[in-house]
Amino acid sequence: MRIARATRAQAGAMAALMAGSPLLRRYGVTETSARASVAAAEQSGETLLVAADGGRVVGLAWLIVTAALDRSAYLRLLLVAPGSRSRGIGAALLGRIERVARDRGCRHVVLLVTRTNRRARAFYARHGYRHVGDLPGFVRPRIDESLYTKAV
Repeated sequence: MRIARATRAQAGAMAALMAGSPLLRRYGVTETSARASVAAAEQSGETLLVAADGGRVVGLAWLIVTAALDRSAYLRLLLVAPGSRSRGIGAALLGRIERVARDRGCRHVVLLVTRTNRRARAFYARHGYRHVGDLPGFVRPRIDESLYTKAV
C-alpha cells in the first residue's frame, strides 16, 4: 500500500469510492457530485491524498487548511474502501494528513463525524482526537455531527 498526493488520473476512482459509501450517500453524494467536489478541491489547492494498493485506490483523505480556529486544518474526509478496512490504511492516511497539517503551520486538526458513526468516533478517539461537542443538523437536517480536535 502506498500513500501519495492524488493525481488527476485518480479523480474517477476517488469519486467512485465516495459515491459507493453508504454514509456519504446519506449526504446526497453521487459520483457526479463527488467528481465535481474533487475537481474543486484540486483547483483550490486543498490536499487530497490517496492510499493505493496495486494501483487501486483503497482510501482517501481530504484536508483543508484554514485561517479559522487558530489556523486549524479541517479534515473534510477520511474514507477507506469496505474491503480494505482494519488493515491500518485509515491510520496511515490520518498520520500523513497530520504531518501535512503540521508542515503547513497548523496547530490543530478539526473534523466532523456523523454522531451515529460509532466506529469512526472510536477510531478518532484512539488516535488522540477529543470530542468537543455535537452539532445537531449542522451539515444536513436530521443528521447530527460531532466535532473533534487534536493538537498536531
